Amino acid sequence: MSHSSSSSNNNSPNPDIKAGELLERLQRGEVLHLLDVREPIEYHTHNIGGTNIPLGQLHSQLDELEWNTDDEIIVICKAGVRSRTAQSILQQNGYEHIRNLTGGLLAIQRLKH
Repeated sequence: MSHSSSSSNNNSPNPDIKAGELLERLQRGEVLHLLDVREPIEYHTHNIGGTNIPLGQLHSQLDELEWNTDDEIIVICKAGVRSRTAQSILQQNGYEHIRNLTGGLLAIQRLKH
């Protein structure tokens, strides 16, 4: 077993999703499970849809998610940091296909301009 050098992928079986891929899927009209873990004021100022549960409340509101543990869930925030933490929380609670939006909504805004 000489796989020790690949430990930098933080053991996530789910590859992150890039802003371009997410935008393409949304523009195609795909129904995606989006979880926005920013604060409500941030969400109401600008969002791309999805369920808004602030990161600090995610653990206590997991039972409110109406998704199956084997659904693909895309976690988003402003820059991709809080959503990385949310990804870990969801994985620890049995959700198997969690993808973090690389660069967050900032990356999507950059693509749109």
